[in-house]
Amino acid sequence: MEFGLTGEQEQIRDTVAEFVDEEVVPRAADIDESDEFPSDLVAEMAELGLLGMPFPEAYGGAGLDYHSYALGLAEIARGSGGLGTVVAAHTSLAGNMVYEFGDETQKEEYLTPLAAGDDIGAFALSEAGAGSDVAAMTTTAERDGDDYVIDGGKLWTSNGSVADTVIVFAKADPEAGNGGVSAFVVRPDEDEGFVVEGTEHKLGDKGCPTAELRFDGMRVPASRLLGAEGEGFVQGLKTLNGGRITIAARGVGIARAALDEAKAYAQDREQFDRPIAEFQSIQHKLADMDTKLQAARLLMHQAADLKIRGEDYVKEAAQAKLYASEVSREVANEALQIHGGYGYTKDFPVERFYRDAKLNEIYEGTSEVLRNTIARRVLDE
Repeated sequence: MEFGLTGEQEQIRDTVAEFVDEEVVPRAADIDESDEFPSDLVAEMAELGLLGMPFPEAYGGAGLDYHSYALGLAEIARGSGGLGTVVAAHTSLAGNMVYEFGDETQKEEYLTPLAAGDDIGAFALSEAGAGSDVAAMTTTAERDGDDYVIDGGKLWTSNGSVADTVIVFAKADPEAGNGGVSAFVVRPDEDEGFVVEGTEHKLGDKGCPTAELRFDGMRVPASRLLGAEGEGFVQGLKTLNGGRITIAARGVGIARAALDEAKAYAQDREQFDRPIAEFQSIQHKLADMDTKLQAARLLMHQAADLKIRGEDYVKEAAQAKLYASEVSREVANEALQIHGGYGYTKDFPVERFYRDAKLNEIYEGTSEVLRNTIARRVLDE
């Protein structure tokens, strides 16, 4: 059992941290205010290999292990929660679907530009009536010769309005429930009938466009089906399971940012002729915040370790995502409280951390669903 990082992992973390401190942190407030996709920063991350961290070099990736990927993602999220989601949705969801379930031709054609950052990826699963209940989706894919004709729509698609490659889930057999769901590689610029209805005005996660998509008789070549018909539901669950490690990383990154700001503020802010960091009530807050952060980080690495080893990590990924999500909100809340009235204004970044943290408890498996997943595993054990 190893708890320390390797030299390479430390170097990856420090390299990403330096980029975040120099390029992301100074612009984070502006990104939050404008809610515009920061294409130039994304391009810089691509040059650093941050959009293909866990993929093999043969497909344009950086060939990093999942510990390094999680560390890198946490640093990106420390600078901007929205950028953290951009990378997680692109890599853990869209890219990983092609990597895990695509054939060699699909990997060469679609994964390589995703891993290199030449293309941006999105993962279109949720619908208005099908969030946690995936089987309730109504989007259909009907075979017509060498094509599938896809009709329907999707909500909550991170990167959906800027993506070059979108993984779309649809029912090729509407009567088969979960077993009728299939996954397709969709190219918005090539596939007529792909429509971006608009993007959501969200509480946080700014800079990552969350799109509503519509498919009107969209013809997709059968060669873009991932795996076989009816395998999409299982593919999606496996992909989301791995993605939960990176949402845990996003939570760790936001919590770290909130703790750092709270600590600095407490040492600088004076009341009753001394820094508020000298008051025991503030010290106890900081102690609890750091303890929770360290525990969340360990859960994240435990899940990553099992994934690397090829062992079952469903429960551990759910626990990491659940705990880190709640910790990010709790730590951000305490950071805001330590700032007092200033924390409730946009003069300090802690209110942004609070808004960004809340999303962790909702997407890629709500906290309620994750508790169900964990409980089932516990009972099975």
